[in-house]
Amino acid sequence: MKMPLDDIRILDLTHVWFGPWSTMMMAYMGAEVIRVEPPWGAIDRMAEGALFGGASYTFHHLNINKKDLTLNLKDPEGKKVFLELVKKSDIIVQNFSPGTMEKLGLGYEVLKEAKPDIIYAALSGFGQYGPYTSRRSFAAIAEAMSGHTRLTGERSDPDGPPVEMAQAYGDLGPGTMASMAILAALRHRDRTGVGQMIDVAQLDCMVAYNTAITGYLLSGMMPVELREKYPRGRGVGGLIKTKDGGWIRLAAFGPRAMDRIVQHMGVELDDISKEMIEEMVADLTRDDAVKLFTGIGLPCAPVYHVDETVEDPHVNARDMFVELEHPEAGKIKLINFPVKFSETQPELKTPAPLLGQHNKEILTELLGYDDETIQDLMKKGVISYQA
Repeated sequence: MKMPLDDIRILDLTHVWFGPWSTMMMAYMGAEVIRVEPPWGAIDRMAEGALFGGASYTFHHLNINKKDLTLNLKDPEGKKVFLELVKKSDIIVQNFSPGTMEKLGLGYEVLKEAKPDIIYAALSGFGQYGPYTSRRSFAAIAEAMSGHTRLTGERSDPDGPPVEMAQAYGDLGPGTMASMAILAALRHRDRTGVGQMIDVAQLDCMVAYNTAITGYLLSGMMPVELREKYPRGRGVGGLIKTKDGGWIRLAAFGPRAMDRIVQHMGVELDDISKEMIEEMVADLTRDDAVKLFTGIGLPCAPVYHVDETVEDPHVNARDMFVELEHPEAGKIKLINFPVKFSETQPELKTPAPLLGQHNKEILTELLGYDDETIQDLMKKGVISYQA
């Protein structure tokens, strides 16, 4: 089956979550993504904590369908090899600190000279220009400065402390935005033959994802003030504890939801409140409460932890998990691509690669290097020995 990006080659200089998530989206779409990391291994591969087949679980999560080439870009020969690869590639993605590629002698102007129509995406915390460009950043930094951390806390307690978002959506959201931008640049190149540079900042993207900022810009009021002055419709919902110690999430908002509660629960409209629902649910198990509310057409879900998510029959019916054989970790189960296509369904074909797993394949098939040349690069430390 032909895939939308199966004629596209991407040099992936990214690490941790932000960049690898972005390039993995395109690997799923059929692009040949060559992850380029130093011969000693990138920091996300060798992260602290549990390792599975020599890599962290997040590395396994974020590097599906990729090839791996080790290359010391600080070595003149490593730089030479990289520029040869640039000539045969379509897209370069990196999430180094701004200025790093220029220090390596591999800034956009140099790359464009090697491949005039190259698409070059520079991902960073604060962008390639601005007062904070030189600051270090992670997902939590972008979440904090864009207002998400304060908003998350306010949802639980308007007078309480900020609460950080679970996982790293300050990476995953901007990484998704980066993929969309790269595909738009690719479409532009298809039409015009012209490549371009893309500057993706985590903070910019997280600001764009925060609808509460628009509320403030239009009203001049903070989110809590806005909700108090302009209540939005009637309804009841939230996180509610059940008698077995479980939790449900009810979202019964709007006139139809209120009508269903009146019709099926024998209460008056003015009596409907979260306290009423909590009292009712206190005598039910979590699963019985979910069955009750979904049975009358109300949006309601059990609050799962990850062990229950992977066992859920609906999630499994949607083919959200795939088993693959990893050369070091053995048989592993991984999360599948979530969107269903009628004609070009992305597939999970290969697990995260070993360090330097495709060195010989890439250097031989793409650049025409012979074994003697490859051995020489290994001895000099320009590339690692084949995994």
